[in-house]
Amino acid sequence: MSKRDFYEVLGLGKDASQEDIKKAYRKMARQYHPDVNKAADAEDKFKEAKDAYDVLSDDQKKAQYDRFGHVDPNQGMGGQDFSGGFGDIFDMFFGGGGGGNRRNPNAPQRGNDLQYTMTIEFKEAIFGKETDIHIPRTENCDTCNGSGAKPGTKPETCGGCHGSGQQEVVQNTAFGRIVNRRVCTTCNGQGKIIKEKCGTCHGAGKVKKQRTIHIKIPAGVDDGAQLRVSGEGEGGTRGGPAGDLYVVIRVKTHEFFEREGNDVYCEVPLTFMQAALGDEIEIPTLTEKVKLKIPAGTQTDTYFRLKGKGVPHLRGFGQGDQHVKVIVMTPTNLSEDQKDLLRQFGKQSGENTSEQNQSIFERMKRAFLGD
Repeated sequence: MSKRDFYEVLGLGKDASQEDIKKAYRKMARQYHPDVNKAADAEDKFKEAKDAYDVLSDDQKKAQYDRFGHVDPNQGMGGQDFSGGFGDIFDMFFGGGGGGNRRNPNAPQRGNDLQYTMTIEFKEAIFGKETDIHIPRTENCDTCNGSGAKPGTKPETCGGCHGSGQQEVVQNTAFGRIVNRRVCTTCNGQGKIIKEKCGTCHGAGKVKKQRTIHIKIPAGVDDGAQLRVSGEGEGGTRGGPAGDLYVVIRVKTHEFFEREGNDVYCEVPLTFMQAALGDEIEIPTLTEKVKLKIPAGTQTDTYFRLKGKGVPHLRGFGQGDQHVKVIVMTPTNLSEDQKDLLRQFGKQSGENTSEQNQSIFERMKRAFLGD
């Protein structure tokens, strides 16, 4: 199944700015986050939006995508990658007879990286937290110290390849003498033979373990952030270093606050009287409640800014703002006395509902008839 166009996924045109791309992704992430949306296709749509954002938010990747689309420009001839140069092509046809650099099978090898996805609360992302996570991973066997051999013994150098991990086959052809190198069938390319295997790891040199790792999530992280924990990935081979652990942060939505970068947004209801006469109301912020003055005559959808009441900057320089949107609530289920008071208010204000509606109707009629 072919991938959808990344711009189409985010509902944007190709002239979209980085700010447009960021806003579109955040909107889709909130809409389809698996913790919020339980629809069958929500997770797929969330991943699709994440893939699109990862490419379009990176200027270099975006430039390549705008030019080539989903096609990898480094691939050709049926998808075979020849970026390695002539030596790799020679190896492909002649089984390694190019005589280039060969990897030492006994050299130390770095362990694989691991990824762990962690879901945290909205305010935990704002203020940071410390916690322990449990990671299943492979580690060097303590019994044999990673050698794979039974304690008191050690691996022996393979007699078939003399420790190189490769066997050479010489062929005389019309084009000359060709040396073909293949993986040693005696030791499977390891260069060593384990005659007595460790009873714990059965010769693998590694065992599966669950490791507890203490991590610190900094204040201000956002959904999709990735933390690198050096050296906490899979264990290395033959004394090689361990890989790294990457912790991907997923942030739950909040029932009152919404986040845009380092700013937070919220909506607060106002009664008709508060909006008309003005008032001083209490507003919840991320840390406390503060007083907000509402001027008389405030209209619905008006925004007020609380400076410095947003999210701390991840690098520790300053803090975002909180934006409060007020919604004027229209009164319902009025008693007759309340209705009479509103009618009196309307008369004193020079308002006449029937006359006004008639006036509006006449203006609309003239507009349609071209008078």
